[in-house]
Amino acid sequence: MTDPQQPTSPHADTAPPRITTREAAELLGVKSETVYAYVSRGLLSSQRASGRRGSTFSPDEVEALARRNSRERRPEPTTGDFAVRTRLTFIDEDSYYFRGVDATRLATRHSFEETAEWLWTGTLKPGAEFTPPGTHLNAARKAVAALRKDSGPLDKLRVSAIAAATVDPLRFDLSPKAVLGTGRTLIPTLAGALPPVAGPVTAGGPIAALLWGRLTHHAPDESTLRVLDTALALLVDHDLAASTLAVRVAASARAHPYAAISAGLGVLEGPLHGAASALAHRLLREVLEQGEAGPAVAAELRAGRPVAGLGHRLYRGEDPRAQALFTQLDKVPAAAPALAAARDIVATAARHTGLHANVDLALAVLTVSCGMAPEAGETIFAIARTAGWIAHAMEEYEEQALRMRPSGRYTGPPPPQPLPTAETDRT
Repeated sequence: MTDPQQPTSPHADTAPPRITTREAAELLGVKSETVYAYVSRGLLSSQRASGRRGSTFSPDEVEALARRNSRERRPEPTTGDFAVRTRLTFIDEDSYYFRGVDATRLATRHSFEETAEWLWTGTLKPGAEFTPPGTHLNAARKAVAALRKDSGPLDKLRVSAIAAATVDPLRFDLSPKAVLGTGRTLIPTLAGALPPVAGPVTAGGPIAALLWGRLTHHAPDESTLRVLDTALALLVDHDLAASTLAVRVAASARAHPYAAISAGLGVLEGPLHGAASALAHRLLREVLEQGEAGPAVAAELRAGRPVAGLGHRLYRGEDPRAQALFTQLDKVPAAAPALAAARDIVATAARHTGLHANVDLALAVLTVSCGMAPEAGETIFAIARTAGWIAHAMEEYEEQALRMRPSGRYTGPPPPQPLPTAETDRT
């Protein structure tokens, strides 16, 4: 007779008895709540206990997870540089790869959505589309409408992400399936919540088409939309940039995906990160107005500033993303003047710096030639990189929680110091 406390199966006579939540927690060395968190993230499977409250677990599955956690707690040998394991992007010489595939070839042959899906899942999904839920989009648009008129694009994107989170009761589900769902709905929500520049705009369809009327009043055509789509795909990820590291730190603390994306957007607003394309845009406009790059480049060098749009710490030659975008822009007649000005900047500065064009200069050619504002490059970058952040958050949720907790190197006065008084000199 079958024991009513045990689930029936073809191998009931050989399978080890299932264990309780408390027993699983003891084996893993965690609290019972953490066991259920493992279940929500897809790391453990559970079954309802027959005839009593609670869940049961396979002891073999629990022991395998305990061994994995034990391995990941061991300190890894380091060379003094902070490194994070990732299966997403690899940069080698003057090329970069998404899951081992040449990223520029992928981005120029497939849409932004298809490139994002490849980065997330390792599966190519032709015709992939992202659609925002009405509740998310309405909440995001109301939040954006409440901002000051002079709020920047990253302000709008941050409040959109927060507003979308408030109407998603499942935002704390960190399982891969749930996080993928968040990525597929958050990206079109961020794009669709931006106010139109002028007149009616596309309400759905590809992200490039959804974004276009929110960046410029110029009417799009097939070639310009294709360049924007390619730019989005090229910018999906680029290893551990500062904003991506912020996302992984938030995910390490098990912040939900909306909060992790908000962390990335906050870092992106720094002048040394997301604002770089706006600086290149302004420099390019100045060169077009003056008719040559010499005076503008000289002014930058005289002021002790780096020439915007040139050089990248990861590439000795030209940024491969810039190469791919310049090739696409060559096919757009309206981009010819800005493209010539960009090449003039590179040639002029090369005599002094030896630096090559980076993706910010290529983005500037796109934004200038299509009548976009200087900040448009930031918007394109942020929308694109949200896809990469989702991928990195998914990876980090699979790692040991709170692993990104470096130790501080204290350099203050040696303790113990006397208690301060109102007259204590803080210097």
